[in-house]
Amino acid sequence: MQRVAQATEDHAVRARSEAIAFVVMACALVIAPMFAYPVFLMKALCFALFACAFNLLIGYVGLLSFGHALFFGAHAAKVWGLPPELAILSGTATGAGLGAIVGALAIRRQGIYFAMITLALAQMMYFFAIQAPFTHGEDGIQAVPRGKLFGLIDLANQTNMYVTVLVIFLGCFLLIYRIINSPFGEVLKAIRENEARAVSLGYRTERYKLVAFVLSATFAGVAGATKALVFQLASLTDVDWPMSGEVILMTLVGGLGTLFGPVVGAFFMVALENYLTTIGQWVFVVQGVIFVVCVLLFRRGIVGELAQILRVKL
Repeated sequence: MQRVAQATEDHAVRARSEAIAFVVMACALVIAPMFAYPVFLMKALCFALFACAFNLLIGYVGLLSFGHALFFGAHAAKVWGLPPELAILSGTATGAGLGAIVGALAIRRQGIYFAMITLALAQMMYFFAIQAPFTHGEDGIQAVPRGKLFGLIDLANQTNMYVTVLVIFLGCFLLIYRIINSPFGEVLKAIRENEARAVSLGYRTERYKLVAFVLSATFAGVAGATKALVFQLASLTDVDWPMSGEVILMTLVGGLGTLFGPVVGAFFMVALENYLTTIGQWVFVVQGVIFVVCVLLFRRGIVGELAQILRVKL
């Protein structure tokens, strides 16, 4: 009974700390346009959602995907002439569909073999995108129309666009939080810790991993579709392998397996790229140095180390 009471108390403390952190994050993002350029913030929010989607897979299931850029893109707003809400839903559905196909093939293997399969399939899609006529090859899809959300809200207005991106990010963040803290999420954590034991308890782990993979791909699709509307551009860089590496770096720097780590990591890396553009290709060297420092000195990431110091769960 004492152990159960302690577990209940720990869960309550964790939920309280996460709720406070979410409120602080939401308030900071609401007032952020007063101090920072809205386009920069929207880009960071899109990548933050992408990193959260990736973290759902690697942080809570233990599956490392080297090809998550495969799900990060959308072209429906320009090619099919869809309104923004349907364009985002189309990108979401595309991410889910590709996730189901890739996941069904990849989860048959584990470890580095799983990672290599995802990378190979992502590169196949990249070379398809180069050749496909509707992607316009290396030029990408330009002048993607933002349109009017639900026929009422003009997204050409930066404030309207920012509020839309913020609502999408916060909504998806809460959905990911609910998934992680549901019975389904507890099974995912059990698979991450000891898959053989989860199998012995009667769980069909391959099904759980496939569902987690599809969910991660779905949220990545939302992030990519939203980014295409923000920048009015869908380029090949969004589906190339360096993008997969970048989201891995964001997640590791922020804090692997933490709720808020990917958000902090995404904002940190986007800010780094933004303010170091003057040094050209050397920005990649700086990113590499930061990655090495994090691996050697801050293995829990920014949020993980902060949570350790404060003795809270974030």
